[in-house]
Amino acid sequence: MIYRDFQNLKLSGLGLGMMRLPTVDGDDAAIDEAAAAEMIDLAYQSGINYFDTAWGYHAGHSEEVAGRCLSKYPRESFYLATKFPGYDNSNMPKVAAIFEEQLRKCRTAYFDFYLFHNVYEGNIDDYLNPEFGILDYLLEQKKNGRIRYLGFSCHGSIEVLRRFLNAYGAHMEFCQLQLNYMDWHFQGCDKKAELLQERNIPIWVMEPLRGGKLARVSDRTAAQLKTMRPGETIPGWAFRFLQAIPGVTMVLSGMSSMEQLRENLKTWETDAPLTACELSALVDLQDQETKAGGVPCTACHYCTSHCPQSLPIPDLLAHYNEHKLTGGGFLAPMAVGSMPADKRPANCMACRSCEQVCPQQIEISEILHEFSDMIGM
Repeated sequence: MIYRDFQNLKLSGLGLGMMRLPTVDGDDAAIDEAAAAEMIDLAYQSGINYFDTAWGYHAGHSEEVAGRCLSKYPRESFYLATKFPGYDNSNMPKVAAIFEEQLRKCRTAYFDFYLFHNVYEGNIDDYLNPEFGILDYLLEQKKNGRIRYLGFSCHGSIEVLRRFLNAYGAHMEFCQLQLNYMDWHFQGCDKKAELLQERNIPIWVMEPLRGGKLARVSDRTAAQLKTMRPGETIPGWAFRFLQAIPGVTMVLSGMSSMEQLRENLKTWETDAPLTACELSALVDLQDQETKAGGVPCTACHYCTSHCPQSLPIPDLLAHYNEHKLTGGGFLAPMAVGSMPADKRPANCMACRSCEQVCPQQIEISEILHEFSDMIGM
């Protein structure tokens, strides 16, 4: 196992994310605890020392399983991370009660790493609202030794990331980002990583394989990757990409089977980052596939000046691409749900005024109608 330096710690380069543990009959709320325990044991015995859970994972049961499965090991021999569930704004006044319950569920007296969970457009105002006292409370827990390192995860735009850093950055010791070669340009991860590097904030990576999508690439892409590194696995390319990104300290993978765990452990036996040429070629290949499969909006904004509803059409098309190209997920609905109700795709009147000025000749009305049906907004 490769290890990375973080302050005075040696962290395994690969961490076990506990959002996708094996389940019974595909029921996310029903963790197959015997299978999960077997995976956790193999991870621990193979050198993984970072375990990441959260209040909402597996309908609230991930923290409990983490507590039961890890309690057999000396507490100082591993690092445990969980998060304050501010993705649900109704939790904002409950930070103290939730934190105490998390300690109980995880069977621990302290958390090594604790995060503001999922900073994005829909909750940043509440996260920064001093009336809730979230930062003050967490800093007090850190002072009392019940949190060792404080950070945050972010699914928001770079503007949201910058705003959070401007407000709380002096207290943040790490940032967890969705970072992978698909999202390097698609989600602007290159700019987000650059911003964190400028602030000297280490990067924790979530979704390195984009929910498994980057473990199964097209035949065309796979063939080209094999010519560059014949011995590298397809998932290995995603991890080698991250090994090449400055500032990346921890890579979390939500593995759900022993096969996935064993394959990833083998990859992380060696540090073999992509060369500059390999990295550029990989990103170019993915950008070509993303462009070919999505709506070719260039965000020229001609459409917005002709929309009687003043809809943010380029933003909506970007979210449509995200949802369509990745087969669904929570990112697009989350982003659209944070928009004012009158700016969502359901408000398109199908007047086609936008289409008359679109240089790309995109059938915007049809796409917004389809998008509305897809996400129910």
